[in-house]
Amino acid sequence: MSPARWRAETVALVHDTRRLLVGRDLGAAAATLTYYSGIAIVPWLLLGLWSISWWYGADGAEERLLQLQVLVPPDMGGREPFALLIAAGTHLGLVGALVSLFPASFYGEGLRRAGLALAPQPDHFTGWRGRALVMAPVVLLPTLTWAVFASGSQLTSLTPEGGGGGPLDLVVRIYLTLNVVWVVISLPLTWAFRFVVPGRPRWWVATAGGFTTGAFLAGFLQGFLLFLSIPIDVGIPFGGLTVVGGVVAVGLWLWVLHAVLLVGWVATSALERRVADTRHTEWGAPVSTP
Repeated sequence: MSPARWRAETVALVHDTRRLLVGRDLGAAAATLTYYSGIAIVPWLLLGLWSISWWYGADGAEERLLQLQVLVPPDMGGREPFALLIAAGTHLGLVGALVSLFPASFYGEGLRRAGLALAPQPDHFTGWRGRALVMAPVVLLPTLTWAVFASGSQLTSLTPEGGGGGPLDLVVRIYLTLNVVWVVISLPLTWAFRFVVPGRPRWWVATAGGFTTGAFLAGFLQGFLLFLSIPIDVGIPFGGLTVVGGVVAVGLWLWVLHAVLLVGWVATSALERRVADTRHTEWGAPVSTP
């Protein structure tokens, strides 16, 4: 495909995405997904951290994972919640992991309900269907968590606490983190675009949409780490209640993140429509005869 054709197709795809969003409340849909994510995200993180304990035991996994604290900016107190999450996840146990599957499944319900808010259509067993379908990537969770853990262990030497910290070390750390997070996010996102949200795009369309959206989300998460490095008191707007300010700040970041995710899904739906229309025109349209 020529560069001019690529530009034309990109412009057309952006136009189709905007058209699909006209009259739809993206903010409300993102808020819906953010609400469900408040139930589901911590259980997903706990399950991932627990999988590391399969190899090192609970205490050994906690010790190794705590070494990754240096990758979390300390300015806004992010390291303490990080350490608490690691302690809870590595000591979750089999019973705790099985119980955590239930709240983790709510992310699928949130995805499907948010999708239906942007693309209304008849749907049955919406909550249960979304929750059941989103659990399939659980089988990938140990591998994805291990990838994050292994790459993070290599990056600790590039931090000031690890003996690095120069401008080049910072650039390399950001670049590698961005790419690892991109792949880790994009794989389950492809599954979600293919099965969890409404519609059923073909695999290559879901993959293209998942990895493109994942790239934006990975960059957004890097922005969140930058936000954590800003030495401000998020409790000031709430009478000095830092915990409240922290929860609100994280909730706001999640809302924006989910708005980006949903725009990516709508763009994927627009791409699927364009592909379907093109194939219908090429192969399915009747051929006129003189």
